[in-house]
Amino acid sequence: MPNATDTAPRTGEHVDGYEVPVLDEHAIRIAAGILLAAGITALAFTLVSGSIRPLQTFGLFFLVDMATRILISDRLSLTLALARALRRRCRPLWVGAPQKVFAWWLALGIAAVSCVTMSAGIVPLTVTLGLCGICFTLLFLEAVFGWCAGCALHQRLSRQPTRHCANGACDR
Repeated sequence: MPNATDTAPRTGEHVDGYEVPVLDEHAIRIAAGILLAAGITALAFTLVSGSIRPLQTFGLFFLVDMATRILISDRLSLTLALARALRRRCRPLWVGAPQKVFAWWLALGIAAVSCVTMSAGIVPLTVTLGLCGICFTLLFLEAVFGWCAGCALHQRLSRQPTRHCANGACDR
């Protein structure tokens, strides 16, 4: 007989009134800002020092953080845990977890390609920096404007309806 922990989602939580697991949009946006700040800092150190090592370190951290959110639990993601701690006294803005997980898979894929190309030297550094620039742009859009490219793609590509988007975006 399954117990409550067997049916608990890895990502998100069940909240009364929501058909799908949900996450706090404000915490996600703060976590995106933390990742963006860390990434820009790593990029600056890379450009100043001439060494790719700071960007590689950030890329590995980003990969581990995204993989943890998706494959283990969003509760164990370092950036989301920090974001939740910063918001602990605020009311959450619940958004559907499925579209965020989809977005995180996309981010993980872009980051994995960036890390592999950066480490193996398969492509010129400018291509890798371009991929990093895409990630930084998407992080900026999420952190500052609350626009999630992965969520928008999920709405268009998923066979399941996208529910509980930030600012009612999936109701339009």
